[in-house]
Parts: sequence; structure tokens; C-alpha cells
Amino acid sequence: MKNYLNFEKDIKDLESELDKLKDPYNSEGIAEVNTNKISNIQNEIDAKLKKIYSNLNSWETTLVARHEDRPKAKFFIENLFDDIILLSGDRFYGEDKSVIAGFAKFESKSVLVIGQEKGDDLETRLDRNFGMMRPEGYRKTIRLMKLADKFKIPIILFIDTPGAYPGVGAEERGQAEAIARSIECSINLTVPTISIIIGEGGSGGAIALASSNKVIMLENAIYSVISPEGCATILWRDPTKTLEASQAMKLTAKDLLELEVIDEIIPEPLGGAQRDKELILNNVKESITKNLGLFAGMNQEEILLQRKNKFLSIGRNKGFSTQLNVKDSLSIKETYYIKLRKIFLNYKNQITLLVLMLFFIFIFINL
Repeated sequence: MKNYLNFEKDIKDLESELDKLKDPYNSEGIAEVNTNKISNIQNEIDAKLKKIYSNLNSWETTLVARHEDRPKAKFFIENLFDDIILLSGDRFYGEDKSVIAGFAKFESKSVLVIGQEKGDDLETRLDRNFGMMRPEGYRKTIRLMKLADKFKIPIILFIDTPGAYPGVGAEERGQAEAIARSIECSINLTVPTISIIIGEGGSGGAIALASSNKVIMLENAIYSVISPEGCATILWRDPTKTLEASQAMKLTAKDLLELEVIDEIIPEPLGGAQRDKELILNNVKESITKNLGLFAGMNQEEILLQRKNKFLSIGRNKGFSTQLNVKDSLSIKETYYIKLRKIFLNYKNQITLLVLMLFFIFIFINL
């Protein structure tokens, strides 16, 4: 059974009519299928979907990002990767089922895959805690990211969470510290990391796993420091002002790409990712392949510097500030030792040849 959002009422009525026309068995028995009418209604549905989804406001985009039929991390992991070996536990407290993590093969290459999983029905959502990770979940991902870094294995992360779990138990076990350490670990990795926000990218729960070389969003995903409802409650003292809050927060993929907070938008099928899961699967696969290829020729130091510069440059060119005297770009200062080492590595053959020539000239002169 399909689920529809409030602004999709016309679509629901048309698709109900379409389903009846496609079914030759009605209350009167077998009837002819009117193919012309089916084609006309399908064209009308496509036209309405295009009109609605090309003019979504920020709050409507939020509702699409939260759509219960939207493909979850488990779907992407099971369909994009082979030879998956899931690993559990943080080696301190226990297992967190709201995050799926393990090593797998992507196009015959080893990767570490991590995904925040919300669940598909009420039972699995309760079991997965609606995708809200606890401290043990972040500590598990830290453990596995360090392991991947040790063996030079790229990391792919699927982000979909309302935020980190705010329960008393989670706070007692060090929720804030676990998130901070996850960000620190992510920033300091020397392997390529690609974070894909497939639904909600909420608060520190998302940032903990989105401190990557490439941060990518699906077209109708959102990424924000707080939910629109929470923002409206704090700023307007009115949780119903979600439209104003979501517009002010600049949480859509289009806004964040313009602000250079993210690097890429993956296009979705007309009507959202839930309407054609195979198409969105292919789009995500192409994006991962392309972005992994960008880092194929980079060494560990270059990968680390690219990630640090990426986050240091956010807000320097565009944003809410009206100051124009901010530097356009940032660079990390290198010591003379690092500079000399780079020169030697780039020209080691020529330097070796020159040293040998000087050595033989010295020997010849002293004969």
C-alpha cells in the first residue's frame, strides 16, 4: 500500500483510478481494459508530479525526506555491495542496532560501509530506535573506521537520522563525547570517505558521520543542525511555524550546495526516491564510482589535506556573513621538512642520478 503526503492528494486520487482501470476484474466480472484512458491518466499523473516536485518549499522537502516508503540504508547496502560482513559491538558497552556497519566489496574493491537505519515498519523502527544512534553506535563506527584506515580501505557512509538519541541512558554513557570523537576520527582518516545523506541529516547525529572528503545529498534529502519543529519552538515559541523555520535554516540540498556545505546532489526520480528505487540505486552507484575514482591517484597525505581544507573553507566564500574581507581560500602551512620530503619524492630519480654523478666526478678528480 502506497503512502501519500498531504500535498499529493490529487496524485492519490488519480492513481486509485488508474489501479481500477488496470484491473480487468471488477464487481461486474471481466471488463475491457481502456488503454487510451490509462495512458491519459498516467500522463496527467506525470504532469502533476512534475509541477508539484519542481516547486517544493523547504517544509515539503522535509516531509519527502521523511517519507516512510523512502529507501533506507539497508536497501542501499544490500543492493550496492557484495560479500558483506557485518560487524557488531563497540567493545565497551554493547551493540547499537540503529547503525549497520561492516566490510564489503564495491565493484570488486574492498570498502567499509556504514549506514544509519530507521527501519521499514513499526517493529523494525522500534528495534532500530528510528535511526537515532546511542554512544555505543558511534564508538562502534570509530572502531571500524580506524580499522579501515589501518588497512587503507575507503569508507562509504549512508546518513539518515533525526538526530542522536537524547535519552538519559545515552547521556550518562557520554553521548556528546562519543559524537565529538567520531568527528575527530572522521577528520583525521587518511583514506577516502564519502557520506551520502539519503533522507534526514539531523543534528550532531549526522555530522558525526558526515565529516568526509565528499558530502553528497539526494535531491529531496535535508541536512540541518536541528529539526524545523525544534527551531520553530525555540525561535518563534510556536512549533507550527515549520515553514518559516525550514526556509531560514537552508536545509535543502539545493541551498546547501549553493553555500558549499555539500559537494554534490544526486538526482531523484520524479516524485521522490520512493517511486523508482532501481533508478535511485543506479544514480547512487554512479556517484560512488565517480567519487572513489577522484581519490584513486591521491596519496594518504593529500586525502587528509583535502578533507581538512574542505571544512576549513566552508563559509569563507558564501553564506550569511556580509563581510567581504574574508580570505577566499585557506591552506595548511607545511614545515620545511614536509616540503623537502615532497620535493624528494617527486624528483627522487633525478636527485639520485645527480648524487651519483657528483660522486663519480669527485672520485675522478681525486685519482
